[in-house]
Amino acid sequence: MNVHDINYFVKSHLPEFLYPAIIQYRYKKRMGIFCNLKNPQTYTEKMQWAKLNRRDQIITELTDKIKVRDWIKNKIGEEYLIPMIAGPFDSPDEIDFDSLPETYVIKTNHGSGTNIIVTDKNSISKEDIKNKIRKFLGKNFAYHTMELQYKEIKPRIYIEKFMIPEGEEDLPDYKFFCFDGKVFCSYTMIDYTVNHSEGRLGFFDRDYKLMPYYRADYKPIKEQLPPPDKYWEMVELAETLSKGFSHVRVDFYNVEGKVYFGEMTFTNASGLCIFVPDEFDRILGDQWDLGSGI
Repeated sequence: MNVHDINYFVKSHLPEFLYPAIIQYRYKKRMGIFCNLKNPQTYTEKMQWAKLNRRDQIITELTDKIKVRDWIKNKIGEEYLIPMIAGPFDSPDEIDFDSLPETYVIKTNHGSGTNIIVTDKNSISKEDIKNKIRKFLGKNFAYHTMELQYKEIKPRIYIEKFMIPEGEEDLPDYKFFCFDGKVFCSYTMIDYTVNHSEGRLGFFDRDYKLMPYYRADYKPIKEQLPPPDKYWEMVELAETLSKGFSHVRVDFYNVEGKVYFGEMTFTNASGLCIFVPDEFDRILGDQWDLGSGI
């Protein structure tokens, strides 16, 4: 058992009254400063508070990447969903790999970073993929990061269409920071699909003007990008989906001029991202009224 497995085992067996201590420890270790859970002011502090206190069932429902599809269908329409080509499944043994297309993406519904991109079905090892999926399914993502909205999600598998157009290598991702139903800013991620560590990230205001902020864990986008196709449609959709929530990040892909929903994220980067300059942490925190909406 490695260190990560030991940490996971310990956290998954702790009583809930110790969760604040675990969250404060992780925050101090990552951010280098104390987290004020009683009177949070910055965005990352408020995110830690939210992990403990935003426990409404609707947040768990919308965090579940399979269940959220029905909610999106009813809210804005099925045409915004990435096509699901197989599933959902409870076990990787249920997957008929031979019936799948040449390219596809295997996902689980209960965590982050549990996607398997297949670009050539003839070059894969089915057993390796099944073993990897079993490891995904065997962990409750809530205890990796103390993002407790994941705790009650039943782990399942589903397979979506591979969305990168032929001849291209990247799928830009547009992530909208919404507070009380209004987009304050977004970040665009590019050059990350094939190699996540090479990704570039830039923050843009509601009018898609480049902001002088970025995240320390990504290379910055330093040039003003042209607004993506149907940018204002994405803004309108994000604000529709975020109504009633004090804060949520709403993600979209824009593929050949057509908008697709990505996910609803209630604990952006687990509230442990380092902003550069760090004043942006306070600026985002000022937008978030913890008493407004869910």
